[in-house]
Amino acid sequence: MMKLHFSRKQLCIPYALFLLLFVVIPMLMILFYAFTGEGADGGLTFTFANFADFFTSKAKLSTLLMSFTIAIISTAICLVIAYPLAYVLARSTWKKKYVLLMIFIMPMWINFVLRITALRELLDLIGLLGTQNYLNTIIGMVYDFLPFMILPLYTTLEKLDKSYLEAAADLGGNKFTVFTRVTFPLSMPGVISGITMVFMPSMTNYVVSDTLSNFNITILGKLIDEYFTTYDNWHMGSMISIILLVIIFLTLLATGGFKDEKDNARGANLW
Repeated sequence: MMKLHFSRKQLCIPYALFLLLFVVIPMLMILFYAFTGEGADGGLTFTFANFADFFTSKAKLSTLLMSFTIAIISTAICLVIAYPLAYVLARSTWKKKYVLLMIFIMPMWINFVLRITALRELLDLIGLLGTQNYLNTIIGMVYDFLPFMILPLYTTLEKLDKSYLEAAADLGGNKFTVFTRVTFPLSMPGVISGITMVFMPSMTNYVVSDTLSNFNITILGKLIDEYFTTYDNWHMGSMISIILLVIIFLTLLATGGFKDEKDNARGANLW
């Protein structure tokens, strides 16, 4: 029977074609529309007007600031909740601790729309819906993205070399010192990964803000959608998309998202 042999480069061809068709070409189109506009003759001309319009518009800058605020608060709350939980699970010797981990991860398996709709009904039941739009949006972001903070933290803490902790204790360090000087610094790759996985979608997930604020809060993701679908202004929608992409890239740089292989081995990048 004849066997087919493929080189690594040949095996990469389907993936490369997929990236070209659905990532590279769309990104080039977005870049093209972002820096073009309709000229006097009805054709397209190169322009920075879309860029200038965004940064001179108080409404758009207010949306950017609101998106940042919601994302930062949601990420901070997720970190405060997830770190102690991941730490306890990672240090636990209970044989069935993975059952607890699965309980916290199970919401990821449920349809996103169903989860947000259920949360909306709960907030309506306790009287928050329609009265606390910002609070509801943050609650929704935390509820939706908390598992994405737990997983990288748990993976990193689980892989920590216990000999470092034992050595620190042998040198006279108490539990607080061992945690602050050894455990937490070594878990930073997981912290960074979790922050990245929560912060970026929190700036754009307008389904949460629309559903839980009764369409009273506009974040960047919603603004992009409106310019593409409602206003049919692909040029401004593309420019906002490029600005968001730059913000995400700068966030990755600021949080140290581009780590070396040693950090990856400790669980820096779970995804």
